[in-house]
Amino acid sequence: MRHALTTLKRLFAIRSCKYNFSDEMIEKRKVKLCLEYYIHRCKGPCQGLQNREEYQKIIEQAAQFLKGKTDNLLHELKQEMAALSQKHAFEEAAMIRDKIFILEKYIHGQKVVSQDKLDRDIFAVAREDDDTCAVIFKIREGKLIGRRHYYLSGTLYKQLHEILEHFINQYYTLSDEIPPHVLIPFPVENTALIEKWLLEKSHQKVTIQIPKIGEKKKLIEMCIKNASYLLQELRLQKLAGKSESNYSVKSLQRDLKLAQPPNRIECFDISNIQGSDPVASMVCFINGKPRRSEYRKYTIKTKSTPDDFAMMAEVIQRRYKRVLEEQKPLPDLIVVDGGKGQLSSALNELSKLNLGHQPIIGLAKRLEEIFLPGYKDAQMLPKTSASLKLLQRIRDEAHRFAVTFHRLRRKKRTIGSVLDKIPGIGKSRKQLLLSRFGSVQRIKEADVELLIKKGKLPEKLAQTVYDYFH
Repeated sequence: MRHALTTLKRLFAIRSCKYNFSDEMIEKRKVKLCLEYYIHRCKGPCQGLQNREEYQKIIEQAAQFLKGKTDNLLHELKQEMAALSQKHAFEEAAMIRDKIFILEKYIHGQKVVSQDKLDRDIFAVAREDDDTCAVIFKIREGKLIGRRHYYLSGTLYKQLHEILEHFINQYYTLSDEIPPHVLIPFPVENTALIEKWLLEKSHQKVTIQIPKIGEKKKLIEMCIKNASYLLQELRLQKLAGKSESNYSVKSLQRDLKLAQPPNRIECFDISNIQGSDPVASMVCFINGKPRRSEYRKYTIKTKSTPDDFAMMAEVIQRRYKRVLEEQKPLPDLIVVDGGKGQLSSALNELSKLNLGHQPIIGLAKRLEEIFLPGYKDAQMLPKTSASLKLLQRIRDEAHRFAVTFHRLRRKKRTIGSVLDKIPGIGKSRKQLLLSRFGSVQRIKEADVELLIKKGKLPEKLAQTVYDYFH
């Protein structure tokens, strides 16, 4: 939705204000031009710089875009660009060219599900006990432009065909957008009556079909799978009232197709700045909640140059070699922060420990992509799903823990490398100075008298400290 609205604003100069413009209001110029005009997001109808016919044309084009009629719109824009080029209005033609590029990029991102480029709605229902989910796929010009779903209750003693028929009637009662083709998974009793009613409502012939083979049959099956998935999500959400964490864990098991619920999850993160003071963290979540007593910190020993793959391999090897030696329980799921490279490094180390069967995934930050062993492409979970939110919470906690440890090590190294180089400043004197001044920077800013008075240093040593910094 957000992507469609962003594209819409880039394509069409539609005003964002809510003024009700009348001819009198425009003539008197009661409204001043706003920033939208100066950044070319509006053409200034408030000042009469754009007439009603031009603005109405833009609105009609925006309506086509929202209805999925992108091919017609693209054709119109190309004709408009050609006409402007013939008139030698090259700057305006270039603006239309940019719009065509934006629209083509948007169209390319839409999922093409039908080669015949027809408009159709696809209906499916799934039921379990008294819960029912109805799903509609909206296909325009062969592209899937949207999906809507509704949860229905009180359907325990009704047949599926009755539920579907009632839902179709209810949906089109509230919707004025009716395509010429409607696909359903099984027959309903009053098909002819529904078609007649839709004809009267839309002023075009509407055909209700039940595909048996081919492309349309696959579309029906995809719609049914969506309905079943959403129904499972609903039932899991009902469990959330009893146990939110338990719900997230079960949701994660389902989405990652794990053999058992991931009650114990261990997540690893690497923290370093250009290879400086590299460290790793391991956080543990039990039943969806952090178990801080199980957290572990690791100082990377084998690599001092930036190499996240080798660092991840080291920490995985150290962690699970020790787990095996101490005969501690293995996690139900391992999460490594990163993509294919980090996941591959972790898998190699697990295989060396004869733990190749261990469930493990990689979670990349940029697009929240999930990498699974044996899958070439990244998998995506819905942004709002409980399972993705659980993974994000675990990953963010591992990152926080690693960064905190990294900052502590860097701070100790910085302090040590400065004060330890001053002749006459030992461990006890260094701690005393830091406790009295609070930081190395304040010691550096102090003059000799302050070092003697506040730092309790002998005059000669105070002069040595001052000379070192200045």
